[in-house]
Parts: sequence; structure tokens; C-alpha cells
Amino acid sequence: MKKLLIFVALLALTACATTTNTRLAAHLETPKAGTKILVIKPAVRLALMTAAGLSEARADWSAQGEENLQIALETQLRGANHPIEVIDPDQSMGGREGQLLRLHQAVGATIATYNYSGMTLPTKAKTFDWTLGDGVKILGEAHGADYALFTSANGTYASAGRIVAMVGAAALGFGIPLGSQYVVTSLVDLHTGQVVWFNMSIAGPNDDMRKANGAQTLITTLMAKAPL
Repeated sequence: MKKLLIFVALLALTACATTTNTRLAAHLETPKAGTKILVIKPAVRLALMTAAGLSEARADWSAQGEENLQIALETQLRGANHPIEVIDPDQSMGGREGQLLRLHQAVGATIATYNYSGMTLPTKAKTFDWTLGDGVKILGEAHGADYALFTSANGTYASAGRIVAMVGAAALGFGIPLGSQYVVTSLVDLHTGQVVWFNMSIAGPNDDMRKANGAQTLITTLMAKAPL
């Protein structure tokens, strides 16, 4: 039995594939080729999970993840014949534009909470109907764009000590969690403010966003059902 538990624990490190869970607004008209997409630079927060289970923030991993996901997103959108413009939130948080970016942070967090945690809102139980309001027209008009794509990622990666602890725990008949990473993205209509598409992907072990090829595979899976 102990050998089986150890085997299962080791299998968990290598066998899981990236999974996605998509939400799509009703009555959506798929953006035509040539539609300009405003790409908000991904916000990534990655950390190391120590043997004791504590998280130690890694700014270098986060920066690498942001760069890799950004490149992967640009490649994906250009491949779908959409001109893009990239906005760095760190340089655009002032004025009305900054208010709209912060508004999306709040709305996006609420969507994630009430669509992926098992909790639901009575008014949102049967339809995916979220909006930032028509004030987003300001953002679209300022950049000549029709849609905005927002992406963020969070996660932890297990240290060597944590992996050893996991194998040891399996030998004793119980399990301990390892690191996990997820990416969320949303597509917003800049004419109406409607969140027309939202997706969350939990990364598999081969989709390490700290590496260029891992980020590309992760974004390909994340965007597979995007209405673009």
C-alpha cells in the first residue's frame, strides 16, 4: 500500500494536464479578423513553496512569467489576424484609464469567486452576465481598440525539499499539497463594457510559465475556445 501511495504521489508530479473552464456571454458576436485588441500586460505573482509549506515570493519568476505569457499572447492573437496594442498597467494607473483597469481587477476577482469556487449569485446562476459599464468606451476610444484582453496568473512551485517531504508523507500513508499555478483571462467589449468571455486554466507540470515553451503551451490551451 505504501509503495502505491508513493507511486501515486510521484505520478502527480508528471501526469496532470492543463485544464480549462470557460464562461461565455450569451448573444456574442465573434470579433472579425482585423478587430483591434488591447492587450493588458499580464500580472503574474509566483512563489516558492518551501518544505514547511510556506510561500516565498520570487520576483524573478514573476517577471519571467509576465514576459513569457505576454509573448505567447501576442503570438496567439497575431496568428488570429488581430492587430494588438499592449498596455502596461504599471504605467497606466493614473486618471480615468487607471480607474477602469482597477475596476476590472475587482470585477474579475468577483467573476472568479462566483464561477469557480462553488459559490453562486442568484442573479448570475443561469447566465454569464458581467459588465464594467459603458465607461470603458474611454479606453477603447483612446487607443482605437474594440476589445481588451486581461490576463493574470498566480501560483507556487514546490521546492526540492517540499517534493522530498511529499514522498516521505506518502510513505507514511498521507499526502501533502504541492505547488499549483493558474491563469485567468477575460475579453471585454470596449463599446459596451460587457465581459464577453472568461476562462481559467490550471497549469499542468509541462506548462511552466517560467519557460517560453511552457508559457506558449499554457496560452494555447487557455485561448483554445476564445471567441477570437
